[in-house]
Amino acid sequence: MNPVRLAVAELRRLTSSRLARLALAALVLIPTLYGGLYLYANHDPYGAFPQVPAAVVSDDAGTTLSTGEKLQVGGSVADHLVDSKSFDWHRVSHDEALRGVDDGTYAFAVIMPKTFSADLASTAEMKPRQATVVLETNDANNYMTSMIGSQVIKQVTASVASEVSQTAASKLLLGFSQVHDQLVKAVDGSEKLRAGAAKADSGAHQLATGATSLASGLHDLSSGAKRLGTGIGQAAAGADDLQAGAGQLASGLGTLQSRTASLPAQTDKLADGAEQVAAGNRTIAGYGTKAATASSDLKRRITADRTSFLDTLRAQGLTDAQLSLVTSRLDTIDGYVDRADSTIQSASSDLTRLSKGADQVATGARALAKATPALTDGIASAHSGAVRLRDGASTLSSGLDTLKTGAGQLTTGADKAATGADSLASGANSLASGLDALTKGATDLHDGLVKGRDSIPDPSDAQRKAMAQTIGNPVGVSTGSLSSAGSYGAGLAPLFMSLALWIGAYVLFLFVRPLSPRALATSQRSVRTALGGWLAPALVGLVQVAALVLVVGRGVDIKIAHPVLAFLFLCFTSMTFVAILHALAARLGAVGKFLGLVFMVVQLVSAGGTFPWQTLPAPLQAVHHVVPMSHAVDGLRRLLYGADLGPVLGSLGVLTAYLVVALAVSTIAARRSRMWTPKRIKPALEL
Repeated sequence: MNPVRLAVAELRRLTSSRLARLALAALVLIPTLYGGLYLYANHDPYGAFPQVPAAVVSDDAGTTLSTGEKLQVGGSVADHLVDSKSFDWHRVSHDEALRGVDDGTYAFAVIMPKTFSADLASTAEMKPRQATVVLETNDANNYMTSMIGSQVIKQVTASVASEVSQTAASKLLLGFSQVHDQLVKAVDGSEKLRAGAAKADSGAHQLATGATSLASGLHDLSSGAKRLGTGIGQAAAGADDLQAGAGQLASGLGTLQSRTASLPAQTDKLADGAEQVAAGNRTIAGYGTKAATASSDLKRRITADRTSFLDTLRAQGLTDAQLSLVTSRLDTIDGYVDRADSTIQSASSDLTRLSKGADQVATGARALAKATPALTDGIASAHSGAVRLRDGASTLSSGLDTLKTGAGQLTTGADKAATGADSLASGANSLASGLDALTKGATDLHDGLVKGRDSIPDPSDAQRKAMAQTIGNPVGVSTGSLSSAGSYGAGLAPLFMSLALWIGAYVLFLFVRPLSPRALATSQRSVRTALGGWLAPALVGLVQVAALVLVVGRGVDIKIAHPVLAFLFLCFTSMTFVAILHALAARLGAVGKFLGLVFMVVQLVSAGGTFPWQTLPAPLQAVHHVVPMSHAVDGLRRLLYGADLGPVLGSLGVLTAYLVVALAVSTIAARRSRMWTPKRIKPALEL
């Protein structure tokens, strides 16, 4: 008897009566009912949030900003929540909201307190306060509503923060524009300051130059006044001397007048003698002229013969050193000759001048002789003038004394003026230096203001609005997914479809016999007996898979990316699960069926079908990698969502290993079951 005939015989037994057929149909529909109804109930719970009643309360009293603008954020947030229709929002009073959350009328309540807007506006103050949104929940209604309400609060907080950030950024950018405008005015003012400082600096330098020149002139005036005083003193002394001299002159001229009475006769004799001396001097001057002519000729000849003399010596073989020595000696001789010539020429000139002077003396003596009568008359007149000169010198001396006193006063005033001019020059130089620094500072100020003006933005209204929106909400979220489940139910489908197949396989062995008693009573090979006992429930499991896929794919409307491959994968998974439960039931009987239930619970908590398996405790993480349902869930996810199918082969490998091992255990169980024992005939526990 082959395994197929054994499976057919078992199926005939299961369908031998109407009640048996109804029981088999119920077994087929159990995975469908479990997986289909659960996924139908949880297909899209998030999409049903608008049906969840929630309360929103705004006790916000509002506030007035420094600009006079009225700020009422709480009411705006409440209106925004109601308009969003994210929940079944109800705008109610504070007390009504608390009563509603307490008695279950509302799942939760969002409350904006009285100081909500004032706290938000305090960000512009030196002591800002954090605004608070109150979330009232009641876990007695539903624990998940607390978690959902917390997410709503996060969204409200982000929305309010974005709005406040946009308002603050807009005011900040407006302040930048105002600062920019003021800096433009400051730049213009600094330019005028710089130009004025430059003019003042130029004038200060001119003042310093003029003050220095004034000080120099006053010092010269002081020096001149001192020299004037000295000169006046000398003039006064001279006037005194003049007075004394004039008196002596008058006295002397009187004596001269009396003693020159015989002068005309004497001057005639003097003229005759002078003419004789002049004749002798002319003769001597002629001799001097001849000597000067001879000296000049000698000097010229020596100079003319010097070159030919040196050439002759060079031709005689003298060296350059010897010639240099000769030249040096000739230079010395030339010097002697030059000095002698100069002396002779000077003497000749002196003799010539002496001769001319003698002629002039003779001429003058003759003229003197002729003028002597007039001289005596002049001496008489000079005597009279000397008397008048003496009297005038006395008057001059008195005036010069007065002038000397004034010159002293002028010197003192000039010294004081020079000292003041020095101070003025020093102050003017300090002023010029200070104005230099002022000019440099004004230039640096202007340059700094220009840089500040250029570095501060001056956005337009449209730019300011766009920048404020970007600053208030700087990060946008762009999501990408290599594969997508599409809904909450689709996300749970791999776990609950796998679990449904395990439950379906489990309930089969409540009615199906793991091993055929007829086969065990014959000499049938154990492997055939094991395959025959597995094949019948495996075929029923395939029908379960078909019904489950039809209901999930069509009835619940969960999209399957690879429907054919997913169906085949579920069929193989069902066959593996049936083999595992078949092995447990065949080898351990009622205990094996109980262990199959325990094994289901272990797989349910370690398969990672809801949260990532990394969130499991460490012992369950180790279990996750070895239980078959984990690999069934992983492979089914990729087939349902359209991800990379490479890891599906690994999942199939693990399931194949479980299938082979399970069939081997069933074969061993079939071999042992050929031996009947009292325990087997009357078991202690039977399911």
